[in-house]
Amino acid sequence: MSNLQHIDDDSGARCVHCGAKAAGPCASCHSPVCGDCSTLTEGGVQVWAICLACANRKGRSLSGAWRSLVLWLAMLLAGIALVTWLLEKLLS
Repeated sequence: MSNLQHIDDDSGARCVHCGAKAAGPCASCHSPVCGDCSTLTEGGVQVWAICLACANRKGRSLSGAWRSLVLWLAMLLAGIALVTWLLEKLLS
């Protein structure tokens, strides 16, 4: 018995840039794009395809996303440390 699932290749999705048959969605804006109107990301564990408009606007490197994630985690840890320090001062 096969576990493969049939996927309809004739979905009719067209590239938003040139009108050709879309290969898949842009990882950034989720618009359908063809292989000619997309580029691959750099700097990540997994490779994603993004449209050329998003690549021109935001770039195709994922280092900015990683920096923002690390900054968010650092701010979260600093907030927890501040709350812990305040509770320690109030209770002592």
